[in-house]
Amino acid sequence: MEMLRTTTRARRLSDALLAGCGLVVLGLALLALASLLVDVVLDGAGRVSWQFLTSMPSRRAATAGLLPALVGSVYLILLTVLIALPIGVGAAIYLEEYATQGPVARFIELNISNLAAVPSIIYGLLGLGLFVRVFAMGQSLLAGACTLSLLLLPIVILSTREALRAVPGSLREGSYALGATRWQTIWHQVLPVATPGILTGVILAISRAIGETAPLITMGALTYVPFVPNSIWSPFTVLPIQIFNWVSRPQAEFLTNAAGGILVLLVLLLSLNAAAIVLRDRYRNQRT
Repeated sequence: MEMLRTTTRARRLSDALLAGCGLVVLGLALLALASLLVDVVLDGAGRVSWQFLTSMPSRRAATAGLLPALVGSVYLILLTVLIALPIGVGAAIYLEEYATQGPVARFIELNISNLAAVPSIIYGLLGLGLFVRVFAMGQSLLAGACTLSLLLLPIVILSTREALRAVPGSLREGSYALGATRWQTIWHQVLPVATPGILTGVILAISRAIGETAPLITMGALTYVPFVPNSIWSPFTVLPIQIFNWVSRPQAEFLTNAAGGILVLLVLLLSLNAAAIVLRDRYRNQRT
């Protein structure tokens, strides 16, 4: 009995030490993030204004703005989601609802899992060779959206499959018992229940895509665009590239512009995530 008590106390102590170490690491990470955010806010809050948001880039820091990059980022993210979402959800439905557990399905699943860990610059090289050169899309908004769609597809497919697996099997069996076909069951019963989980994956995908710079630079996105893109075939730039351009300038005033651009990028990211979260919660509330 005494040995059991000693063992129990040792386990409780080790659990407490592990929990304490985890809290310390979490606190250090949050402290580092908070210090970076405070530094960016102090440097860039005074630069953010309506003139900054609606002006074109300039060689003079005082008059430079980020309108083309801001519009390009919004267009690029929306177009990327429009491409990646139906393809990713369709692929997940096939793998989860239709494909048999054979060698072909296992091969596809293995490659999807591997693609989720591929560095983003590799997708940029693929986009450069496939969309820019082979399909002759050039350095256009559509080529950038297709490149980012390849980057997001593994995330969308994996999260959608997890959402489909979470749907109770009794829901499918009840639908089949009432005479519904497999597709009717998926469309009217399974997908509405899985929608909150699918939107969670879309939120994660948007969060990754909006800050990506390497694949866009690799496939040829421009660093200086003095116009707003007006079609999917227009050349474009995005906020991360514009921020990188300002940071690379030697003048200190451009560093202030870069800090302001970072704040705008954070607000845009939080706004898109908030919209997706509201949509997800609305679907969830409708099902309860």
